[in-house]
Amino acid sequence: LDLGADDYVVKPVDLLELAARLRALVRRSHGQPQECLSAYGIVLDPAARCVHQDGQPVVLSVREFDLLHTFMLHMGRVLSREQLEQQMYSWGHEVESNTIEVHIHHLRRKLHPEAIQTVRGVGYTMLKANLSP
Repeated sequence: LDLGADDYVVKPVDLLELAARLRALVRRSHGQPQECLSAYGIVLDPAARCVHQDGQPVVLSVREFDLLHTFMLHMGRVLSREQLEQQMYSWGHEVESNTIEVHIHHLRRKLHPEAIQTVRGVGYTMLKANLSP
């Protein structure tokens, strides 16, 4: 990355993530903004870094926004706490043992509580059900 690359994919490669990264590169090369993501009445605009729920703005911290963005990009996939920490924090950043759980608790209070589901012993997911049009 220090030599000029703007992205890096870790093996094993998740083909859905790779496809999403390629679409983002194409959009950037054509000057098109990122698409909004929506589910459960929640609309997340990555370019403007804003969130609306049922048409009302929702104020999220930087970490809460990043966590919600990760869930919405990986809709339907169960993500472990370790995977979420890797998405949200850089190398060498010390993370408390319950940081992810605290952010998820705050998101559930600010958004529809059923949007983020706990998969006991595995991690968390945002299910594809109840998708907004």
